Amino acid sequence: MKHRKRRIDMKRVIALLFGSAIVSTLLVQAQAVTPFKLGTFQTQARTFVGIVLRDSFVVDFAAASRAITPASNVALPFDMKDLIARYDSGLRDRIIQVVRSVDAQTGARRAYVYDLAALKTMPPIMYPTTMLNVAVNYTEHGAEMAARDGSRAAETPQGSALPGTKSAPGIWERKSNDTRWNPYMFLKSPTAVIANGESIQLPVGRTEIDWECELGVVIARRASHIPAASAKDYIFGYTIENDVSDRGGRGDTRFSGSDWLIGKSHDTFAPMGPFIVPREFVANPQKLSIKVLLNGKPFQEGTSADMIHDVYEQVEYASNIMTLRPGDVIATGTPPGVGSAKKPPVYFKAGDSLSCTYEGIGTLGNPVISPVQ
Repeated sequence: MKHRKRRIDMKRVIALLFGSAIVSTLLVQAQAVTPFKLGTFQTQARTFVGIVLRDSFVVDFAAASRAITPASNVALPFDMKDLIARYDSGLRDRIIQVVRSVDAQTGARRAYVYDLAALKTMPPIMYPTTMLNVAVNYTEHGAEMAARDGSRAAETPQGSALPGTKSAPGIWERKSNDTRWNPYMFLKSPTAVIANGESIQLPVGRTEIDWECELGVVIARRASHIPAASAKDYIFGYTIENDVSDRGGRGDTRFSGSDWLIGKSHDTFAPMGPFIVPREFVANPQKLSIKVLLNGKPFQEGTSADMIHDVYEQVEYASNIMTLRPGDVIATGTPPGVGSAKKPPVYFKAGDSLSCTYEGIGTLGNPVISPVQ
């Protein structure tokens, strides 16, 4: 009898587990919601985090939450970095409640819903603590830059590693069949961040200013020594960054190589946005088409599938060097079509306008103006 009782109990356990799995599946399905983006906006000198719906209107998240979910015990975020840090601790569910409520509303629009065009769009994150950019992460971009600088052409054929390339112990371990070069990253100053629609200012005396349209990976939570296989769990979402670049050099040969401070961190050299798309709405970040227009003319066209190191490998590499934090951004490299690689080279001039589009993420557009002294 005892043995029979155990068998019956085990069946009940299996049934309960199976039932729990069904319930879990239904709960996941119940989370279906109109896809949304997140941004930072300003109106009448008030800055707030907003939910962007259908790329046409914005819901003031805090104001809507107070009206729709007043009994929630989840504290409202004070900025985008705070929202990112607590997204998986109740804020995502609260956002979903707001989105569903707004979708179901009829009649007059509520006071917490705005037309997108009526608001000033700010940088989505004000401002990342750390901004990392990946250098030469598309094979064809590497080839065009090598052709521009003949001295590098023989050294970096088709993104392959140089003969004798080794692992960087503790940072990047090469597999025996990996023919790629190791990842290469540099820091870009967060003070260079500007919003969609803001002006890129040409620096005084600098005449070789170029563009690089890049997918931005927004970090979700503290990340240290994260393997690529687990990196997705540490990504909050995706945005766009224009890695504006000064190709004019430093004027001497001190410390051979690129001067990243001069080349990348002038004021206004990091347009970002317009919004952040949470990762659940990006099915595959390695299958996004890319298009860049300068004054309406196509210059860069490509796909994120052509990255040499994918977004997850980039998180691994970066987190093996430094601890990443919520709201940090990794710009993942640019496809071919930059102005400095054209013959003759094409550089920004006052009056230009550049737009960067990533499929499913949005379009980041910025005019170019003369130096402001």
